[in-house]
Amino acid sequence: MPAEHGGWGFLLEPVVLGLILAPSASGWCIGGAALAAFLVRHPLKLALMDRRRGAWYPRTGLAVRFALGYAAWGLARAPFWPALVLGAPAGLVALGYDARGRSREALPEAAGAVALGASVSAIALAGGLPSGVAYGAWALLALRAIPAVLFVRARLRLDRGLPAGVSLALGSHVVAVAGGVTLAAAGWGPWLGVLALALLLGRAAQGLSSRRAKLRPKDLGFREMGWGLVTLALLAVGYRLGL
Repeated sequence: MPAEHGGWGFLLEPVVLGLILAPSASGWCIGGAALAAFLVRHPLKLALMDRRRGAWYPRTGLAVRFALGYAAWGLARAPFWPALVLGAPAGLVALGYDARGRSREALPEAAGAVALGASVSAIALAGGLPSGVAYGAWALLALRAIPAVLFVRARLRLDRGLPAGVSLALGSHVVAVAGGVTLAAAGWGPWLGVLALALLLGRAAQGLSSRRAKLRPKDLGFREMGWGLVTLALLAVGYRLGL
């Protein structure tokens, strides 16, 4: 089972948002396929890393069997492939880094989150929503996920007394807010989405300042899951009520 707490949030947020916006039987199938894709990553990473070493450990065979089982589940009925096809390159980037044992770097973490976000568009399309709204929801979740990855990495490095890239983390949040405004103005996202991204900017500014309280990585991960739930709630209300 994947150990990353943040990964579970990046998986569930688009699935739940998609099912809130456009509930359908196909959407539930796509959500199950997204869960399978998320679960297959860890055993597949172990198997690929072992093969790169030219080794076959007892865990290797077990990892292969779990990967095949999850992949078979992922072949469940999941129409509306364009969104999934668009998300595939980001997923392949994450998988490539996994195979080299470098999944903890910023690029694969962000790419994995973006790939998982494709499920919200697939579910929304399956439920009959316009493509602009479907892809706008994915874009908003990507604007939440990528800065979150950069924030968490910067926060952990700051707490360890290491160079942290604070400007990059804060700058990405500013860009996210601007992106949210653009999507809302185009009618592809709610203005409450802009509020959610602005709250995340405030959280990052406080969390990367000298006034921050030191946190254990696990506690920081749980806090980020909480912020993910806040974002999800604001997006869901905003889309449903047109706010």
